[in-house]
Amino acid sequence: MSKNNKAYIGISFIILIFGIWAIPKIVAKFQKSDLPVIGPVPQFELTDQDGKKISNKDYLGKVYVVEFFFTTCPTICPVMNQNMLKLQDAFYGNPDFGIASISINPEYDTPQILKEHAKELGAKHYNWHFLTGDKQYIHNLAVKGFNLYAGENSKVPGGFEHSGLFALVDKDGMIRSRKDSYGNPITYYDGLEESGVEAIKEDIKELLEE
Repeated sequence: MSKNNKAYIGISFIILIFGIWAIPKIVAKFQKSDLPVIGPVPQFELTDQDGKKISNKDYLGKVYVVEFFFTTCPTICPVMNQNMLKLQDAFYGNPDFGIASISINPEYDTPQILKEHAKELGAKHYNWHFLTGDKQYIHNLAVKGFNLYAGENSKVPGGFEHSGLFALVDKDGMIRSRKDSYGNPITYYDGLEESGVEAIKEDIKELLEE
C-alpha cells in the first residue's frame, strides 16, 4: 500500500471518528428541549417607551420574558425590575433575546415616563420594551390572557396589586416552563427570588438553542 493510500485511510478514519462524536451534538442543538409547552402567548399590541407599536408578532423568533409592573410601585416591582436587569446582563447583545415589561398603571406610565424609568433602571437591551396602552385592555391581558392577577386596590401601597411572576416565551410564541419536583409544569417563574431568576436564566439558554 502506498504512503498516499495510508495517509488517505488515516484521514478518513479521523473524519469518521469526529463525525461519530459530533453528530449527536449537532442533532441535540436543533432538537426541542424538554421544557413543556403551556400554550400560545396571548396576542397583544401596545406602545413602548419610544412611542412605537409593539405586538407579540414583533417578538417572534426571539426568546423573551414578560412581566406586569408599574413605575410607582413601592413594593415588589423594584425587585422584579432588578431581576430583569440580571437577565438583560446575562443575554446582553443577543438579538434573539427580549423582555416585555407591561405597565398595569398606563394612565400614569406614558411612553415618556417609561423611557425615563428605563434610563434610570439601566435598561439598554434593544429588545427590552416597556409597554403601555389602555388600562382595561392591559388588565384583561394579564388576568384573562396570561392568567396572572393585576388590578386596582386603593387599600394597598401604590394603589395596584399584581403577580410577581415571570412568563417565558419561546421563539414560536409559545409559553414554556420547567417542571416541579413532582413532574408538573410550574407555568411561570418566581420573579422575586434568586432561585426563580436562576431557573429562568437556565431555561432561556435552553430555548435559545432550539
